[in-house]
Amino acid sequence: MRKIERRAMVCLLLAAALVLGLVVFGFRFFLNGGKWVSFAANRHLYNSQGQLSVGRVLDRDGDVLSWVDENGNRAYYDNATVRKATLHVVGDAQGKIGSGALVAFADKLSGYNLLTGAYSPMGAGNDLYLTVDARLNYEAYTAMNGKKGAVAVYNYETGEILCLFSSPTFDPESPPDIQEGDTTYDGVYLNRALSSTFVPGSVFKTVTLAAAIENIPDLFSRTFTCTGSCQVGDDVVTCPSAHREMDIYSAFAKSCNGVFAKLAVELGPEIMAAYTEKAGLTDRYSVSGLKTAAGSFQFAGASTNQLGWAGVGQYNDLVNPMSMMIYMGAVANGGKAAVPQLVLKTVTPLHFPPSFYFSHKTGKLIEADTAATLADMMARNVTETYGAGRFPNMDICAKSGTAEVGGGKAPNSWFTGFLRNEDAPYAFVVVVEEGGSGAQTAGNIAASVLDLLVNGY
Repeated sequence: MRKIERRAMVCLLLAAALVLGLVVFGFRFFLNGGKWVSFAANRHLYNSQGQLSVGRVLDRDGDVLSWVDENGNRAYYDNATVRKATLHVVGDAQGKIGSGALVAFADKLSGYNLLTGAYSPMGAGNDLYLTVDARLNYEAYTAMNGKKGAVAVYNYETGEILCLFSSPTFDPESPPDIQEGDTTYDGVYLNRALSSTFVPGSVFKTVTLAAAIENIPDLFSRTFTCTGSCQVGDDVVTCPSAHREMDIYSAFAKSCNGVFAKLAVELGPEIMAAYTEKAGLTDRYSVSGLKTAAGSFQFAGASTNQLGWAGVGQYNDLVNPMSMMIYMGAVANGGKAAVPQLVLKTVTPLHFPPSFYFSHKTGKLIEADTAATLADMMARNVTETYGAGRFPNMDICAKSGTAEVGGGKAPNSWFTGFLRNEDAPYAFVVVVEEGGSGAQTAGNIAASVLDLLVNGY
């Protein structure tokens, strides 16, 4: 009898393990089935060259950016500049750009669903509409003029990314043979806006300023004097020029390093870390399932001088461009912004029903009153320093950054901000590696893209 009981118990345990395994498998299948089906070895979806042989990729206006030709090979838009400008959002045929649609959204292109898998009686896959406008990417590519960097613009109310460009790039119809030691294509398979971090320089002063507004009661009644350098801790903090006597408005417009270094020291490492984390600059966002790179900062344990430089956006500060753009969207939108999305909709071969994708909001990245004050000060930056005439028909708020990277290299150039036009709720970010002046190099690129977006041809 005991032997029968033991055997029955073993059978029950095996049955329970089988049921548990099926539950776990079913859950994982529900979450990851699309990725499993989209594995490049699946010859139902990929040709012998490893190219996805189903589905079309279109921009938001319906321009077809990539499709499958009559021979089953992946084809691209007939204009070489458009192909280069949209490479990182569409992807290369070989699948080396993991954030491109041909890899990241292969399940949507294949028409995969839980009931029929990737099988489609039409055999053509789906049409995948991206949120980007290829014209804006074209403009970003032209304005970047061969420099390395990233450009992004999105609607901070809906989350739709209208421009997402990364450089260096190449023509996917004739991919380069990259040799070891060739720096021309350094990081070419990365989307720099999504997957890279950069020294932020003075664009980070927006975070330091937000912390100061809320924690230094007499901030707006103070005056500051800049002689071109000042002692902070055991070393100096330098400015490009002597700014003389200023209030906080002028210190921000002139981007005085000395003032912001001293503010960071006065605030202390705990407050600086708390406001940086609240701003979302250490987070990894999910952009239609694509994870952004997390920023990193070192406030705790820094010397007084190092903390000062960290408040300026130097020292060990690293920021992801997409996270900075989202923060700008939150400043524009009263503290919260939509999380960016890259997929607009998918349409089946029968054109019904289309699948739409809906945005969701961030948490509170900045207090509403602080955001309103910061926005007004950023608008003053434009009128006093950058030149409002460069941005016609735009109520624009912006901050430039010229970030020192060392190693004998020219500084990285940043320009970020947002529009307050009711019909143009856009936030943007531009980063140019070794671009020099943020207001000039990155600012000119932002002006070109925003002008096309707001004013058209």
